[in-house]
Amino acid sequence: MSTLALSTGLWAALIVLLALNIFAIVFGLSFLRANKAAQAQAAGTAITPSKPVKAVSRRDFFRTSLIVSFAVFAAEFGGATIAFLWPNLKGGFGSVIAAGNIDDIRAEIADTGAPAYNGTGRFYLVPYAGTPTSDVDYAANQLTAEGIMPLYQLCVHLGCRVPFCGSSKWFECPCHGSKYNEAGEYQLGPAPRGMDRFKITVDGGGNVLVDTSEVVLGPPRGTDTIDQPPQGAFCVAAG
Repeated sequence: MSTLALSTGLWAALIVLLALNIFAIVFGLSFLRANKAAQAQAAGTAITPSKPVKAVSRRDFFRTSLIVSFAVFAAEFGGATIAFLWPNLKGGFGSVIAAGNIDDIRAEIADTGAPAYNGTGRFYLVPYAGTPTSDVDYAANQLTAEGIMPLYQLCVHLGCRVPFCGSSKWFECPCHGSKYNEAGEYQLGPAPRGMDRFKITVDGGGNVLVDTSEVVLGPPRGTDTIDQPPQGAFCVAAG
């Protein structure tokens, strides 16, 4: 968690504690004054308060305390949530991810024979030189740039993370056997469509930027722009 996030959480906690202390003091003084007036009235002592004072019953006291406790919990939870999410708003999943230099990514893919994985952005970067169709044109939708394309790591069936199989050269879901070619296009299994993806750009310095703030739904079943049969044995048994 970043220093800025910790500072945000600390300030939120301090504000909550300050508000709680102020309320406790005011409520405590009001409770004592009201009960003092009630005791004096019961003893027959003449006390003329500046304002009419109503004695606080035990039931009212506990009811108010419960409400205050719930409000304090909600404020603390809200502050903690903001502090937890702050890094994501400034560079984690859900924002634009700097995935590295285009030449380095190409070299990694060539050396490993597998897509480049980005854990922060939760996506794979795959090489793409497919043929667009009348219905599917990844480049026109900013889903490819300079021959690479980002694929969201989750299976569109039930959300399991989909690893890349080194022998078949397909993405194969270990949960229910859905399979996708290297471009993330549906091939086999219960998945309703191809793998989802993100928009990508490459700036003038060759830096790859992937926008994970919007998930673009994968192509429909039947899409096959790279005509890639499995290159070897499956890593996950066919369902």
